[in-house]
Amino acid sequence: MSHQQIANAKGQNLAYFHYKGDPKLPTVMFCGGFKSDMMGSKATYLEECSKARGQSYVRFDYTGHGLSDGEFVDGTIGSWCADALTIIDKVIEGPIILVGSSMGGWISLLCAIKRPDRIAALMGIAAAPDFTGRIYDDLPEEQQQQMNEIGRAEIPNDYSDEPYIFTRALLEDGGANYVFDRDDLVPITCPVYLVQGVLDTEVPWETASFISENVESDNVIVELIKDAAHNVSRPQDLVRLNKAIEHLNEQVAF
Repeated sequence: MSHQQIANAKGQNLAYFHYKGDPKLPTVMFCGGFKSDMMGSKATYLEECSKARGQSYVRFDYTGHGLSDGEFVDGTIGSWCADALTIIDKVIEGPIILVGSSMGGWISLLCAIKRPDRIAALMGIAAAPDFTGRIYDDLPEEQQQQMNEIGRAEIPNDYSDEPYIFTRALLEDGGANYVFDRDDLVPITCPVYLVQGVLDTEVPWETASFISENVESDNVIVELIKDAAHNVSRPQDLVRLNKAIEHLNEQVAF
């Protein structure tokens, strides 16, 4: 099946796959992580599970990722959130269960705040809200110097031969899009399901507990997997993720 395309507000084409199922079920929308794409194991496995139960499903690539237009280094949290909102506003009809992996968890939280009438439930997989706030301080001195001098830094990527590239624009824009930089609870009231590996070295497992304690929703589940790391994509992990979506389906049946 070939992918579809839709233009964002800047005229860049976003690539996506959209399976249309039973209109009585909410659409599951997958938001990938930093420098990942819609061909990853979690995105494709959850699509097959959704198809098996006849549930609509969307996976897409942010600009600068995968099959979408744009350069990765030009992207920011704000622009990638705008891409996700383009999919929500122009591709999907009716309520949505947002599934966000790592950075996609941050994007999902932002979308739930901006489109509360569309987001029926939210699922985070090693969700990493506000992660740009710690990047600079965690950089080795050499990479900090790169950031100061040329506005970007490169660090090794455990999941690819290509390094992660962090730009000054990404860090500055990230600060403007923090979710948890407030004194009151985050205005997300829908059911929330957070899956987190305890062995995750990129997103501490305590992050899931922090999210659960700082959203308004009183329907939040935190599922810790004691032997899972950040990727949460082993066969047994994928089964857990699908069961979490099935649980959310029961919570938002309409």
